[in-house]
Amino acid sequence: MPISIRKLSLPRLRSPVAALALGLMVTSTAGFAALDKDAEKTFTPVAPTIDQARANILIARQLQFTHFLDQRIDSSLSGRVFDAYLDHLDGQHIYFMQSDIDRFAPWRSKLDSALKTGQLEPAFQIYNLFEQRVIERLDYALELLDDGVDEFDFEADEQLKLDRSDDPWAADRDALDDVWKRRIKNAVLAQRLNGKSDKEIVDSLRRRYESQRSRAIQVRSEDAFQMYMNAFTSLWDPHTSYFSPRTSENFNINMSLSLEGIGAVLQSDNEYTKVVRLVPGGPASKQGQLKPADRIVGVAQGKDSEMTNVIGWRLDEVVDLIRGPRESVVRLEVIPSNASDETITRTIDITRDQVKLEEQSAQSDMINLERNGKDYKVGVIDIPTFYADFQAMQAGDPNYKSTTRDVRKLINQLKDDGMQGLVIDLRNNGGGALQEANDLVGLFIDEGPTVQIRSADNDVSVLTDDDPSVAYNGPLVVLVNRMSASASEIFAGAIQDYGRGLIVGSQTFGKGTVQAVRPLNHGQLKITQSKFYRVSGGSTQHKGVIPDINIPTRINKDEIGEDALDNALPWDQIEAVPHGRYFDFSSVIDDLRERHEARFDKSPEFQLLQQEIDLLKGQRNREYVSLNYDKRSAYQTDLESRQLNIANARRELKGKEPFADWQALEDHEEAEAANPDQDGDHDFIVKEGGNIMADLIELDSRMASIKNPPERITAQADESLK
Repeated sequence: MPISIRKLSLPRLRSPVAALALGLMVTSTAGFAALDKDAEKTFTPVAPTIDQARANILIARQLQFTHFLDQRIDSSLSGRVFDAYLDHLDGQHIYFMQSDIDRFAPWRSKLDSALKTGQLEPAFQIYNLFEQRVIERLDYALELLDDGVDEFDFEADEQLKLDRSDDPWAADRDALDDVWKRRIKNAVLAQRLNGKSDKEIVDSLRRRYESQRSRAIQVRSEDAFQMYMNAFTSLWDPHTSYFSPRTSENFNINMSLSLEGIGAVLQSDNEYTKVVRLVPGGPASKQGQLKPADRIVGVAQGKDSEMTNVIGWRLDEVVDLIRGPRESVVRLEVIPSNASDETITRTIDITRDQVKLEEQSAQSDMINLERNGKDYKVGVIDIPTFYADFQAMQAGDPNYKSTTRDVRKLINQLKDDGMQGLVIDLRNNGGGALQEANDLVGLFIDEGPTVQIRSADNDVSVLTDDDPSVAYNGPLVVLVNRMSASASEIFAGAIQDYGRGLIVGSQTFGKGTVQAVRPLNHGQLKITQSKFYRVSGGSTQHKGVIPDINIPTRINKDEIGEDALDNALPWDQIEAVPHGRYFDFSSVIDDLRERHEARFDKSPEFQLLQQEIDLLKGQRNREYVSLNYDKRSAYQTDLESRQLNIANARRELKGKEPFADWQALEDHEEAEAANPDQDGDHDFIVKEGGNIMADLIELDSRMASIKNPPERITAQADESLK
């Protein structure tokens, strides 16, 4: 039976948890700073439950005894938990003051014993004071709006710092007032520049802050517990997390695909809900406007209902709003990943639906190239995900769908059409069924190992292709990018290790760990239990797969990718396993790179891509935004002009009329999202994959058909991976 990454089993706990109730201690709150006296007027403090205390003890034990990372809960970890919890609560340092941090300081070195014995009062007292500070800040923001935005001075040469995560905590309320006044001024200025009237601006901001305030008042005990446990679990690795009972229900629904949604993987990001990736073939992916790293700030049902502000909401609550009946419309207000600041939003309409297996299926096409008087036919197979219809398989359906079965058929069709080389497109493929990655490698090698899996006990198991038949023995190029993850990295890594093909694109995501979901008395724990290693011994974790030929990407590596996540498990290596090597590209790789770079130097498509990357990089590297109207207006005009020039240059390449102005471009993007272009033209990176294939055939005739048995590799580790 094919192995799904989610379903790999965990070993039993080495230290059984027994008689939890006997070990529980409930500490007194005496001696620790209580809430300010007037807090009760607006906020009712939350308290931990016995069930949460028991779950805390279970989580602590499982982290110590079953997680892949061998890490103790001690005084050293206590300080890290303390800092991580504050970062989860107030990562931008806009709510707490230094005096608050000083009040918490006695717990910095004591959280280890509290976590091991289920004492949750320190975490809850910190959380309660945090919610009070949130309410105070929102009250201040609403007071500023009540005074009228016409009182703001936009002629002064003021600035707002965009990222305060490394700044010291505010010294007092006056310092925080200054930060928040600048935040409000920034929001007002951005909306004025977008053509909103002061009344529209005030109404919009008041709804936002009143919604956040209402949410803060209604927090529950589970909010504090989930926040604290996830700060705790994140110190093992970013994929280990606690699911509350409600979040567990959502997770189980998602796994069974029993309800419709938009096909997006979401995560909490401070006060926001961030898009991690889109599910291939899902409604959001097909609609085309929602992108990874976009932040969702509002959700509305249908095309006419009022937008509900979801800043500060729990992830499960946001998921509940987004999910709904099939063929109904959900509207999302998002801060685009490339927005100049967090006040710039756009509204996206997505029609809910189930993700259909046939819409995730591999697809093929043929590129016809003419080079130096010769014609080349290069096949292209796009694989959005590694899928398998497990239900049909278990039912004995001989025609069940899977990635490997579909790709084999497509290869045969392309060979019948005269294919001379093959490009496998794994860009944006986030993974899927592990067994399918193993089987897909088997279509291109005679037999041998494909991936190693190392457990927390240091036991190593090896998946192998035992079928000596080969579906395709010609030259191969694999396209990858930053969103290629997990099973995609296993396939690309194996193809690279076997010398079976060239990897082209950008460094992949680096997700080389395996998680399992374990039940608790209260909720569930998703815990990392294993790690993937290539047959050459290097892990796919953290580093991912490094392409043989690099192509820049718009995706921001500082935001997307395993090495962008806090506490990601490191790259390492184990012994290699004996495997074949079909071709040594070292004799041709320099020539291939030179030809590729020469083409890209002359390519208008690549030049536009590089301009766009430089523009995005400049936006991301800004530390401040001006609060001076004239300076901000000039910056926005310049930014829109540069984006419009890039868009019009692309239009010109396609023989289309340029956009008259920025508004025309925005109107076109909305219309295009509602009716996606289905002309099927190859993007220039796929075409470049075909050109690299033609180069490969020209430079070395041996690549025309790889028939010789591979050289056996038995070295302990591939030195090139170090």
